[in-house]
Amino acid sequence: MSAEEVLEFLKEVHHPAKQDRDIVDLGIVQKIDIKDNTVTVTLGFPKQRDPLKKYIVGASRACLIRHLGKGVKAEVEEVEIEAPAASKGTEFTKETLLSVKHIIGVASGKGGVGKSTVAVNLAVALARLGYKVGLADADVYGPSVPLMTGTEGYKPVAEEINGKDYIVPLEKFGVKWMSIGYFADRGQALVWRGPMASNALKQLILQVNWGPLDFLLIDMPPGTGDIHISLMQEIGIEGAVLVTTPQAVALADVEKGADMFRNENINKPIFGLIENMAWFTPEEHPDEKYYIFGRDGGEKMASVLGIPLLGRIPLVQSIRENADQGTPAALSTRPDGVAFVELAGRLADAVKVAGDSTVKSHKDN
Repeated sequence: MSAEEVLEFLKEVHHPAKQDRDIVDLGIVQKIDIKDNTVTVTLGFPKQRDPLKKYIVGASRACLIRHLGKGVKAEVEEVEIEAPAASKGTEFTKETLLSVKHIIGVASGKGGVGKSTVAVNLAVALARLGYKVGLADADVYGPSVPLMTGTEGYKPVAEEINGKDYIVPLEKFGVKWMSIGYFADRGQALVWRGPMASNALKQLILQVNWGPLDFLLIDMPPGTGDIHISLMQEIGIEGAVLVTTPQAVALADVEKGADMFRNENINKPIFGLIENMAWFTPEEHPDEKYYIFGRDGGEKMASVLGIPLLGRIPLVQSIRENADQGTPAALSTRPDGVAFVELAGRLADAVKVAGDSTVKSHKDN
């Protein structure tokens, strides 16, 4: 294998904020070394860091792994280069989100509870209530928002505002969407370690031109870890909602999630608990309820945690079908659609009450 062949492979890696130009064309690829069974690619970034550097490094590693044969090791290194004058001053901080009123994390203690389904439908339901809404898909290891919204083919573009390149979110169903899945080919695994994923997600969210929003929902990865802590501390998430199913194993993990948000180093409010798959309802018999995962588990857990039970979402076949077809259930007038709209109203009320309490506390002090 020659360096020229490797260079051709790397042309598949595009910089999403540079009008989708590839990293070879942009001069980011500095050197290619091939020795024994190892291919080492050196990428150059200016000292004034590129907000999407970690994404580019991860995408480059994934590209090499995809193309190199078995037994060939892929390594990607970074070096610092002098920044062109035009690219200086492009740092993005949470100040870029000042036009967003509320940033809410949608979290779960474990996977498989339908967190992303709830997040997508919650965003659509809030929009149906007249709010300006955005959703950032931060589930880096399993981004599902593109599939659930029928936007898999979207390739983000950038626009320049005051000398900075901002990524343009996709608008559909009255919601602005952004997902890490838009920057990877279908089926492509993003080979990222924890800190790399945290930085890439943080910078990706901050570099999006969200515009004025009432709510920005962050679909967080399941579990607890570095990514969650980074998002909480550096994105400025106001608080969170927790998603669970009635099963005992899921409820046990909810407690871990609650403990994370209540940790003294994070200390973010939990606006409430959402019980997904609360019961099964056959679409042909909407009045029937079958509690196949247990009954009232979410209500009991909410009581233990001292938080509201914001809503109970039934398990209806159409929810899964609509998600697979890219049409959120919250758009419908069926019982599942009504449940999501009612849930959205309760969340909006809970956030307002929490905000009013904070204001009152500041005045009393």
